[in-house]
Amino acid sequence: MEKTADNNHPIHEILERRWSPRAFSDRPVEMDKILSILEAARWAPSSYNEQPWSFIVARKEDEEGYNKLLNCLLEGNRKWAKAASVLILSVAKLNFDQSGEPNRHAFHDVGLAVANLVTQAVHLDLHVHQMAGIDLEKTIKTFNIPNTHEPVAAIAIGYYGELDQLDEDLTERELSDRNRKPLSEFVTYV
Repeated sequence: MEKTADNNHPIHEILERRWSPRAFSDRPVEMDKILSILEAARWAPSSYNEQPWSFIVARKEDEEGYNKLLNCLLEGNRKWAKAASVLILSVAKLNFDQSGEPNRHAFHDVGLAVANLVTQAVHLDLHVHQMAGIDLEKTIKTFNIPNTHEPVAAIAIGYYGELDQLDEDLTERELSDRNRKPLSEFVTYV
């Protein structure tokens, strides 16, 4: 299914095609594609080139690891994300390496890395759905994440599936139009 953006100004076709589906195919994502999207994340810009991101990757082929990550998602996300071929957890390192001072840009920089990951995934004809709905305490405990780091979001990646695999409420959300606020609501010229 295609859900191309109805943009008011020209943007790259990869950005027009990007959307966050909930229907994923059981087709495995090839390892070279997983490595490609992670490499794209690697080359994101960051404050002081700190690169404060890390990723925990779970492939469906590794049932134990996949279920560990899947079980850290909140139920609403778990019911559809379980079909995705790959689940990733993004994690932010909270302090700068050099000074030990708090890095107030860490989450921003992780977001930049994930934006690169998403863009590369769309280029490879994959779909990505990011989720804030994770059980933070369970995630920290499950993956022994130290207090110097913080889980940011979970990411489902895979090929698009069939609508009939979704519950009725999720099907409605899947079919709904993509919409965005107009530029006038969030841009100020000075």
